[in-house]
Amino acid sequence: MQQATESRPVPIHLWIVGALSLLWNGFGCYDYLMTRMRDTDYLASMMPDVDPQAMLAYIDGLPLWAQFGWGLGVWLGLIGAALLIVRNRLAVPAYLLSLLGAVVGLGYQLANPMPEIKGFLAMGMPIGIILIALGQYLYARAQRASGVLR
Repeated sequence: MQQATESRPVPIHLWIVGALSLLWNGFGCYDYLMTRMRDTDYLASMMPDVDPQAMLAYIDGLPLWAQFGWGLGVWLGLIGAALLIVRNRLAVPAYLLSLLGAVVGLGYQLANPMPEIKGFLAMGMPIGIILIALGQYLYARAQRASGVLR
């Protein structure tokens, strides 16, 4: 006799959060690649009041562990978003590693901000990114606990 499998309906908010997360983290990966490729036109468009060469010098001076955290944060965030959309439970550890990477990479920037960057960009943006990474992790964890992620 064949057993019926119970299929939990996918809440609409999963698709909304998943799509927004994919866009957010996709942009993070794009920013990472454009910065790593040393695209000064891109850097100038992102922060027109800051010299792109000064930004590159600051980034070149980041300790290896902070650079690793940055990469971990963006790439695992993108993987977590893709896993969330396909309802895979591995989205939870992917988002956790992304959060860890954000805390490591952006934590350094909060403690050692670039002198040319002031105000919101210096403090608010890194804190906001960390909070979004935390929110993504907590959301995925809640969806796993409710049985939406398999």
